[in-house]
Amino acid sequence: MFANLSDRLTASFKQLRGKGRLSEADIDATVSEIRRALLEADVALPVVREFTANVRERAKGAEVSQALNPAQQVIKIVNAELVEILGGESRDLHIAKHPPTVIMLAGLQGAGKTTLAGKLGIWLREQGHTPLLVASDLQRPNAVTQLQVVGERAGVAVWAPEPGNGVGDPVAVARSGVQHARDKMYSVVVVDTAGRLGVDAEMMQQAIDVRDATDPDEILFVLDAMIGQDAVSTAQAFADGVGFTGVVLSKLDGDARGGAALSVRGVTGKPVLFASVGEKLTDFERFHPDRMASRILDMGDLLTLIEQAERTFDAAQAEEMAAKIAGDGDFTLQDFLGQLAQLKKMGSMKKMLGMLPGMGQMREQLENFDEREINRIEAIVQSMTPAERADPKILNGSRRQRIARGSGTTVSEINSLMERFDQAKTMMRQMARSGGKGMPGMGGVPGMGALPGGGKKSKGRMAPPPKSKKQKGKKGRSGNPAKRARQEQEAAQRAAQPQGSSFGVGQSSGQQEPDLEELAKFLR
Repeated sequence: MFANLSDRLTASFKQLRGKGRLSEADIDATVSEIRRALLEADVALPVVREFTANVRERAKGAEVSQALNPAQQVIKIVNAELVEILGGESRDLHIAKHPPTVIMLAGLQGAGKTTLAGKLGIWLREQGHTPLLVASDLQRPNAVTQLQVVGERAGVAVWAPEPGNGVGDPVAVARSGVQHARDKMYSVVVVDTAGRLGVDAEMMQQAIDVRDATDPDEILFVLDAMIGQDAVSTAQAFADGVGFTGVVLSKLDGDARGGAALSVRGVTGKPVLFASVGEKLTDFERFHPDRMASRILDMGDLLTLIEQAERTFDAAQAEEMAAKIAGDGDFTLQDFLGQLAQLKKMGSMKKMLGMLPGMGQMREQLENFDEREINRIEAIVQSMTPAERADPKILNGSRRQRIARGSGTTVSEINSLMERFDQAKTMMRQMARSGGKGMPGMGGVPGMGALPGGGKKSKGRMAPPPKSKKQKGKKGRSGNPAKRARQEQEAAQRAAQPQGSSFGVGQSSGQQEPDLEELAKFLR
């Protein structure tokens, strides 16, 4: 969503790099570029004015003029101001001292309240609560049925005494839902209310009646992040009419310019608490202003990536894999298959790679990455016998042909996979022995590098590894045992040279930062 804004902001900082001292003209030019970038992102004008005024005042102060690197200091100031307009520090939900805690969802029709109720239910359950969803939207066709389906998929109980479709009293349903939660010892109640295509008096009055009947601890305004400036006026209307304590941004994975996310807190004064980042019920996360500001400035969001890994990866299995990589056992293709399965549980590979610092410079390659490459690799490994997965050295020509037929690939693709697997395993072992670390909980697992090279669209096949001038015309592995052993030794020596890891995001101690282009190599 913030791709255009991120590109414009990072471009505005390039002219500052390398300057030991910043003039007022430099600062004015940079602030003007920032103002233009924010306006193009559809940020509300009062928020833009306040933001640029604060950046200009701080940039012309002592903290920049006396800094050893004034350009970096300006970037630091912009980051701090972004964090401020996004909400400052993260805030937790207010939990009632005497359960149940009542959370009321409000917003326009189409903002995603019903689906978000299921997402919030899953998140609350993971936090140790026992949530109950209450179907108080009795006007939109099939809204009650939709909430029941969402609740079943989420594994969360639903209170729906009325069929909806214009039948029933939403205020009575909300009141009875809270009482049912109190009787059955549910700790949190999430009340889904009706919306309209636009703000009107009837909608506001119904929301006010539900609020008064349930006395909620939190009123969350669900805001569609893709509707631009109209989102700000709608949020202000709800703040004046019903009142709310926090905002939930839905559809944050869309391609809109993102001005609503940057404007809502500055206009209403209410913090953004959660964000819906995809269509799946698990695509839901806490909103951290500092992490979002870091993403906008192309600094990555490793903390969120690490948290996702810790939720997904089994600690004992991760420790076992780390031991194998360190040399206490052999990291086999069966282990590799298990790690790929764990990575797929984390969600989209594009999203994970997008959280790495500097990935804005590879946005075209990232967008063109074909997620099906992971499936092709799995198909190759699954077409092998257990013995072949445990000892790939037994893969002769006839076995590779059989695997190619079974996986719908080619022998050259299998050769490419095996060569990169050997090189990456050697690299990861050197990293482990030298103290380098991959992502916590992941043990530098295979599969983290997955971008098509050169920004070209993937054509559905894994291209063979790029050949250097010395490698052009070179045949495959020799059938002569002595010659083949020498080839494998040379391959291991090439893999040991300082370069980015073919699989991980880390490197051995003392080396340079990983080259992002190396992330593309494994799946090509």
